[in-house]
Amino acid sequence: MTQVTVPDLGDFKDVEVIDVLVKPGDEVALETPLITLETEKATMDVPSSSAGIVKSVAVKKGDRVSKGSLILEVEAAGAAAQSKKAEPAPAAEQAPKAEKAPAAEEDVPFTETIVREEPAAASSAQTSAAPAATSVSGGSYDFDMVVIGAGPGGYTAAFRAADLGMKVALVERWPQLGGVCLNVGCIPSKALLHAAKVIEEAHEIETAGITFGQPQIDATKLRAWKGKVVGKLTGGLSMLAKQRKVEVIRGIGRFVSPHEISIANTDMTPTTTVLSKGENAPGEGARKISFKNCIIAAGSESVRLPGLPNDPRIIDSTGALDLDLPKRMLVIGGGIIGLEMACVYDALGTKVSVVELTEGLIPGCDRDLVRPLEKRISKRYEKIMVKTKVTQVEALREGIRVTFEGEQAPEPQIYDKVLVAVGRSPNGKKITAEAAGVKVNERGFIPVDKQMRTNVPHIFAIGDIVGQPMLAHKASHEGKLAAEVAYGEKRYFDARVIPSVAYTDPEIAWVGVTETEAKAKGIAFEKGSFPWSANARSLTLGRDDGMTKVLFDPQTHRVIGGGIVGPNAGDLISELALAIEMNCDAADLGLTIHPHPTLSETIMLAAEAFEGTLTDLYVPKKKAAR
Repeated sequence: MTQVTVPDLGDFKDVEVIDVLVKPGDEVALETPLITLETEKATMDVPSSSAGIVKSVAVKKGDRVSKGSLILEVEAAGAAAQSKKAEPAPAAEQAPKAEKAPAAEEDVPFTETIVREEPAAASSAQTSAAPAATSVSGGSYDFDMVVIGAGPGGYTAAFRAADLGMKVALVERWPQLGGVCLNVGCIPSKALLHAAKVIEEAHEIETAGITFGQPQIDATKLRAWKGKVVGKLTGGLSMLAKQRKVEVIRGIGRFVSPHEISIANTDMTPTTTVLSKGENAPGEGARKISFKNCIIAAGSESVRLPGLPNDPRIIDSTGALDLDLPKRMLVIGGGIIGLEMACVYDALGTKVSVVELTEGLIPGCDRDLVRPLEKRISKRYEKIMVKTKVTQVEALREGIRVTFEGEQAPEPQIYDKVLVAVGRSPNGKKITAEAAGVKVNERGFIPVDKQMRTNVPHIFAIGDIVGQPMLAHKASHEGKLAAEVAYGEKRYFDARVIPSVAYTDPEIAWVGVTETEAKAKGIAFEKGSFPWSANARSLTLGRDDGMTKVLFDPQTHRVIGGGIVGPNAGDLISELALAIEMNCDAADLGLTIHPHPTLSETIMLAAEAFEGTLTDLYVPKKKAAR
């Protein structure tokens, strides 16, 4: 008889059992799910560490368990069959000879309750390229796969490689997994944007006769809440790495040869993250490891303008997350990052100005999508200066003195803080890639093919370091693909479009061909658009300044692009991305019944406007309805 217990849960204890998947008499194999647990961060199945017949179950739905808690007792299948045919034999004869019960402390991995598509059987041509799961123990490399960087692309690549049976190391220089996005980028900024949105909605509902009064901002508590959001996600990643037996190595990885990297430890100390088994803690000295395959996911860093004084009042997007709220702040750069943080600081009571060198905010985005945002913030911000250049920045006792030049340049101004948000630069030149023979261009990007391979076949690169757009969702897609190619599967990056979102207020999202691009490149298109002022749901939200537009091929009527501006535009844009991927035409969108009243139906109505079948507005027909 073997007792099956709850394995190491990482940072968790007293986890709730939400389902019991087996009962006495059931036959279970190794890795058969036994119970389902739910933590703050994930729902997961606990697999069996032994095969046989379930004799008794020690837990029930609603119980709370920790490491070492008894789940059930299993009798080896052979012994169970023998006990039915004969009288009990002496204990020594009953013991199954081939079965070895695992120790109670054995580290049995969890399996997520997410159905994954298993890789197809490798062909004979693929088999030679695919590393066997046991290749390291008998081979010359420490790992089948080493991933440099644990951002969204890096951890996705590492986890996928582990799921495919590879022995994986994940090298990360920061205390927590998740990279810039989870720690000091996408996630904390979106948490703060939500707080800003609540403040604005509370203010705007005054027009409906509901008044909450002036909000009281506790910046310390707000920072703590933001940190808790980040901690849940980064802590979940550490648990997932442990479940998959991915070895996490803290430090900065640099190539020393085509099959080796040296990892120099940082002087950073982990805070909320607990080092899992196999990790080397900071301060233990450099480490050299070898690999059969490597994925470079080293990301990018904020660009710092040359000639700026070294002053703590001049910050980048990471520093902006500290929420040391000034009375007056200048944002240098009218792109997505700068405007998102401007929205946060404006809602929290700071007087914000924005300066942008080009002729409009969010360069590259269609002007009609940006216009509702510009109209809204021009009434709220102290000043918006486009076609304007910053020529000098001086650190004075009373503040940061900034001198401008251009069409809308004011006299020199003094600000309490200056946020520099003029883009990001890749880290390609910081990993000594030349030691591995990997080509890096003059800007720090690493060229790759459609399988994410560099010029060195067993070394791949993904994410910000391979080029625009620098987006987390692109990196994740590339990371999974690179891991599968390294394993030996025939995969290629063939995404037709990658959506972009500015989480400003209002949100702006676009995908595929833009009007600006189509006109510049001579791409033929026709457009269907629908104003949110005629949408019932947007009116109930008190936000009728939005708009949805869809671009179509004039000959085939297939969707080639689109854009949305308004609340939740980032959530809505996925329908248009899928429409492009699936070669949908206007009729596909127009004849798909959307729920009413919703914002999503504006996509259907934009298609109807193009088709000439729209009834929610009067649009003179340019052609007969099909």
